[in-house]
Amino acid sequence: MNDDIRKILDDTYDDSREDSIRAMIGDFYSRRMLSVAVLVWVWAVVFFAGAGYSAMKFFKTDQTQEQIMYAALFICLVQFVGLMKVFAWQMMARNSIKREVKRLEIRIAELAKSLDRQAPSGSH
Repeated sequence: MNDDIRKILDDTYDDSREDSIRAMIGDFYSRRMLSVAVLVWVWAVVFFAGAGYSAMKFFKTDQTQEQIMYAALFICLVQFVGLMKVFAWQMMARNSIKREVKRLEIRIAELAKSLDRQAPSGSH
């Protein structure tokens, strides 16, 4: 298993790109994350279009009750656009956290091997 983890890290890890914004965005728009990126963009565009529509309707209506409804709808939809940004950011951060956990697994496995070599054979 240690070799499998090391192979995964060697294939995808580059020290020069570690935890930079550019690297995180590149990981997010990779082939593995294509479905999540499409999901985020589609919903963000839908919410943004809805916010634009509600803003236009707000200024075209004379009824106070409708203006309150369109203003509330606008605020909610803009909040949902922000939610999509937060979701995308969390998905980008998830990849770097997974990479760090894999690095820790490798270090623990190496430490366990070195402890096994140092321990006398009769103490187990």
